[in-house]
Amino acid sequence: MRVLGVDPGLTRCGIAVVDGGPGRQVRAVAVDVIRTPAADDLAVRLLKVADAVEGWFDLHRPEVVAIERVFSQANVRTAMGTAQAAGVVALAAARRGLPVMFHTPSEVKAAVTGSGRADKAQVTTMVTRLLGLAAAPKPADAADALALAICHLWQAPVRARLAEAEARAAELARKHRARLAAAARESRTVTK
Repeated sequence: MRVLGVDPGLTRCGIAVVDGGPGRQVRAVAVDVIRTPAADDLAVRLLKVADAVEGWFDLHRPEVVAIERVFSQANVRTAMGTAQAAGVVALAAARRGLPVMFHTPSEVKAAVTGSGRADKAQVTTMVTRLLGLAAAPKPADAADALALAICHLWQAPVRARLAEAEARAAELARKHRARLAAAARESRTVTK
């Protein structure tokens, strides 16, 4: 499976493509940071992010997009910009029919380091090791994008099995309700 991971942001938007193989095997395909000048108009900055993401879609052909879920921040302006960049990426993916999954920062940290409270340096170190990179990806936004893709690759099988189990449970519940309804109708017919 090929995953495009995105650590959204307006000034720096981390973007990476990681391939996943059997088991927990992962391989970095590409990583970069999309940058937009703070002096530019918001709409222009969002357009630059969208255009860059579209280029990555064309070049790397991901099967799914993993985006960091925006979490509450003390700086509302930063949170808004992050959310807007995430929305632009999700929209671009939806236009191409690509599934989009959002992962919280703690999910990503736990997936790659084993601790949902890991710091950026720990995430970068583990991403470097897991992908067998010669050097740590910089800035941290690039490492975070790689971590998002790895997180999704490792969680996707579990989520798929959970979705299958939920679908089976819903089907069993539907059949059970149908049997109960049929038994109730039969009971009313017999008592008449």
